[in-house]
Amino acid sequence: MKIAAFRPDDGRAADAAAVLRDLGAEPVLDPMLAVEPTGDTPRTDADFAVFTSTSGVELLADAGWTAGETTVCAIGSSTAGALREAGYEVDVVPGEYSSAGLVDALADRADGARVEVARSDHGSDVLLDGLESAGAYVHETVLYRLVRPEGAGSSADLAARGQLAGACFTASMTVENFLASADERGVRVPAVAGLNGGVVGCIGEPTRERAERAGIEVDVVPDVAEFGALARTVVERVRDR
Repeated sequence: MKIAAFRPDDGRAADAAAVLRDLGAEPVLDPMLAVEPTGDTPRTDADFAVFTSTSGVELLADAGWTAGETTVCAIGSSTAGALREAGYEVDVVPGEYSSAGLVDALADRADGARVEVARSDHGSDVLLDGLESAGAYVHETVLYRLVRPEGAGSSADLAARGQLAGACFTASMTVENFLASADERGVRVPAVAGLNGGVVGCIGEPTRERAERAGIEVDVVPDVAEFGALARTVVERVRDR
């Protein structure tokens, strides 16, 4: 049962492999994202600071960022856990692990507040627009850029040959970079067909929408936006078939 995972090769790919093995699957690791730090750090004078990924947390911790009186917000339990491990107190984690969920969680307190959003260069406009609509003064700091690693695309070859039982897409960019890798190898059409012959899982609605626009049939989206939940739903659907 070969299941493709596209997590960055910074420890998260290895963690994904361990999760898939524990579920009885054979992991196919094909990192589709790499992190390039910008060197910028979040402002320290905001009322709220929003963090969206473990990569961002690692960078701000390495830079020695201090929260001070700022209310720290995390989208997702993984980001919250990374913040706590780095010594930060996490004040807000929305029930829905998404930009819209965070906007809802801050809506009653955002009017007139200064909100710092620290994330990658591919962050959704939903978060910024939603907070501004709620009356916040929003500043965004790009902590890192997401790029496609050189040599990525082995999973596209496997999909084109019908050798993948499933795939776990964890961001819209993993979909885009999978397709770009397939294009470079000249296998886009059979690769998409191969995915559609297996089980495709996406970690959230934006990722699902991006996949479906490309003709990829999405079978599962977990209730919780975490890799463990995504992997379980994919593996269970493969077994059901």
